[in-house]
Amino acid sequence: MKPIVLASNNSGKLREFAQILATFDYQVIPQSQFEVPEVAETGLSFVENALIKARQASQHTRLPAMADDSGIEVDALQGAPGIYSARFAGIGASDEDNNRLLLKKLTITPEIQRTARYHCVIVYMHHPNDPMPLICQGTWEGHIIHEPRGENGFGYDPLFYVPTHHCTSAELSPEIKNQLSHRGQALRALQLALSKKT
Repeated sequence: MKPIVLASNNSGKLREFAQILATFDYQVIPQSQFEVPEVAETGLSFVENALIKARQASQHTRLPAMADDSGIEVDALQGAPGIYSARFAGIGASDEDNNRLLLKKLTITPEIQRTARYHCVIVYMHHPNDPMPLICQGTWEGHIIHEPRGENGFGYDPLFYVPTHHCTSAELSPEIKNQLSHRGQALRALQLALSKKT
């Protein structure tokens, strides 16, 4: 099996990657095993931030690296939190802090205007100077409810209502969520892209 370094220290993301890539033909190793330092996400888009993280992991480990950048876009907030989803309530904010701030900002927003979507971009780099990294993406449509529901997932999942399944993302089983989610879509696209290169 070929090793790939996963450029993330987010336990929720690591869990989802492990579940989705269980049958992947690569060994996915979290960057924490190599003591890769955190890198500032200075990009202005999901693609830029994913490239920054993948390149950093590959530089430190000299192995192929994979990184994702993802977040939620709320139409009533002109696309916020967007690339700042993980730090919406400030650096080091918890999921609960971010969720509380999102609900506060949507307090007077009518139901019909609470549409939102998750975005995920995954970048795979063969080496730090890869001139043609693989870039795959996924999008998941839903809307923001008025209070958290569900115990599964992480991030904004307890507030992200999935109309097709009449529940929040946090109320879905991991298997169903991985079939539907933005990250699941992006990972399946990456699997397909990698299979064409082997």
